[in-house]
Amino acid sequence: MADVVTNQVSVRDLKARLSHWLACVRAGEVVEVTSHRQPIARLMGLGRPVSRSVNPLQAAIDAGVVSWNGEKPVFPPLIRLLGQGKPISDIVIEDRG
Repeated sequence: MADVVTNQVSVRDLKARLSHWLACVRAGEVVEVTSHRQPIARLMGLGRPVSRSVNPLQAAIDAGVVSWNGEKPVFPPLIRLLGQGKPISDIVIEDRG
C-alpha cells in the first residue's frame, strides 16, 4: 500500500521551517520533499512513539541491561578492577574537602 502524500515542500522551505514540517509529520502527515519540482524524499512518522520510562529500573529492563521475571532483578556481573590504587569513593571524598 502506498503512503498518501498530504504535503509537498521544497528543500529551501524545509530548511527554513524544519520544526513546522516535523510537527506535521509527527501529526501523521506524509511530506514529500522536492528539488526543482522533482520529488527526492518522503518524510513520514515512525508509527508509534518510543516509550521513555521515568523509572530507571524499567528503563534498564527495556534496554536489555537487566532481566526481570517478576521476582528479584538479575543484574550483570560486577567488573573486578585490578590495581593498587585508592578506591574511587576515597578520591571523591578527598576532592570534596
